[in-house]
Amino acid sequence: MLRSTLIYAPAIFATRISALLVLVIATRLINLDEYGLLALVVTVGEMTDVAVTNWLRTALLRLGGKGDVTSGSLALAGRILLMSTIVALVLSTAVSAMVVPERMVEFSTAVGAYLVAGAVNRYALITLQMQQRHVAYSMLEFLRASLQLALPVVSILFFPGSFAAVSLGSSTGVLLAGLVAGYVAAPRIVAGPARFTWVEFMTLGLPLIAMAVVGFGLNNFERIVLKVYYDAGSVAIFAAAYALGRQPIDMLGNAVNMGAFPEAVSRFDTDGPDAAARYLSQLLALMLGLILPAAAMLVALSDPLTLMLLPVGYHGKFGLLFPVIAASVVASNVTTFVYGTMILAHKKSRLLIIGTVVGSLATIGLSYLLIPSLGANGAAIALLAGALSSLVAIFFISERLTHVPLPWRELGVSVLIAAVAGGLASFASVTLVNEAAIIRLIVGGGAGVLAFVGLNIVFRFDETVGLVSLARAKVSAAKG
Repeated sequence: MLRSTLIYAPAIFATRISALLVLVIATRLINLDEYGLLALVVTVGEMTDVAVTNWLRTALLRLGGKGDVTSGSLALAGRILLMSTIVALVLSTAVSAMVVPERMVEFSTAVGAYLVAGAVNRYALITLQMQQRHVAYSMLEFLRASLQLALPVVSILFFPGSFAAVSLGSSTGVLLAGLVAGYVAAPRIVAGPARFTWVEFMTLGLPLIAMAVVGFGLNNFERIVLKVYYDAGSVAIFAAAYALGRQPIDMLGNAVNMGAFPEAVSRFDTDGPDAAARYLSQLLALMLGLILPAAAMLVALSDPLTLMLLPVGYHGKFGLLFPVIAASVVASNVTTFVYGTMILAHKKSRLLIIGTVVGSLATIGLSYLLIPSLGANGAAIALLAGALSSLVAIFFISERLTHVPLPWRELGVSVLIAAVAGGLASFASVTLVNEAAIIRLIVGGGAGVLAFVGLNIVFRFDETVGLVSLARAKVSAAKG
């Protein structure tokens, strides 16, 4: 598990850091309202993509196997992806007309480009992942991250002040990286029939699609309600806080899960549910050992972070956003990567619909209840309520299928380390409140990291030494 985490971590970090840099640059090159519209492009794009095309990765990895990837499997999946992408384009155009009627043409074009580029890129990267070509996958994610950073900046130079220029530049980067990934994957595709039938593919996929449709409330729905009751500027504030609060936690969770999901379902198939449950228990311990301290330090350093990274128009407007958003992202990671994986390993993806409905209803209901009076804070609370409701529901469903042992000692250690690291970071930041934001970040972040490393050595000596040795081996191999 540590090996796959180290393989995928650099690529995940690169894409997340690229996203943060785009946030920093975009908020300075376009005004508050334009950035809000850019955030809504991603919102509508993600909501449509999750509902119509995103399920392809899970279905292919679950049914297509690992190693040799047949041309028949990819051809069948490709036809389905083409049809689902066309459906997504139609749906996104209709949603665009409702959300941003005043600039519908620009907005729907940007969303359409987002969907097409994402479909091409995902299809190619899934192929590489099925081929177990982890290094190639990581390098191509580096390429995507670089292009997504460079091309929006180039676009905004030619079309200043436009959210559409930034969005189309980013989508172009994703598309180019996807085409290169497809070129790299193509020579190792093995001629042969599909390893699954249309019926098998859709039997697994349809519940995932249904889950996504009923899960609209969990996928940025609160931003649309913010736009309805307030304006694009309010969406910009929430989106900026969400991007800063989400990226560090998500990139750690995704780095752990990227190689862990195929391994978990493989163990389920070869060694049985109990073996998969033990593996997921280890995954839960590792993931929370990383993301809880990251979340605590993020909250502790949110003030100097926003002062340094965002322009003056964003300062002092975040309220409770950071702690609430961080908690919701942690809950979502646990739901998806641990208990959701167990349900998918059982090939009972339809059961995920129940948990998604619960979370979606909580988010939608509280969005309409809280946002009119609390604004962005109400949106964050609705997001957290939905994430926690979904976690509880998915947890109980997963436990009825196969019990995943809770690593109580590791959870306790992770909470302790998070509290100490976050507390020291906060203390250092507050003590230096009159200093420059970057000084507060360096000192506070340094104190938190030292606490994290030191306490891990104390409580997890063998694991820490093993991780360092593995990292050294990877660096030595890369130099060689």
